[in-house]
Amino acid sequence: MSKSELAITPVQECVSAPVVRAPLSAEAAVPLAAAFKALSDPVRLRVFSAVAARADHEACVCDLSEGIDVTQPTISHHLKVLREAGLLSSERRASWVYYRVEPAVLRQVAAFLAVVTPEGAR
Repeated sequence: MSKSELAITPVQECVSAPVVRAPLSAEAAVPLAAAFKALSDPVRLRVFSAVAARADHEACVCDLSEGIDVTQPTISHHLKVLREAGLLSSERRASWVYYRVEPAVLRQVAAFLAVVTPEGAR
């Protein structure tokens, strides 16, 4: 087949959807990326879930390894990562450390996910 015999399809103009809200700023992306990165590890996600599942979204470090097959030092490492990402806070009470879910960070993550979820997608 020669070049003169090829069918040429006309290129249509790119039609963009209108912008209906401001995209995420570079400054706002940093803490959100840290939260998503911290939650991207399956063990950390389970540890975070174990804290969130407790009354008042608070748990003693001694209760968090139940059902998770990793050592206590590994649990402590994952708790540190979650705390540094702002998802958890900690408080020492006598000889135990209690971890609590930080609702402000969760609201930011939830708000971002609500914005990026297309209407009608449920």
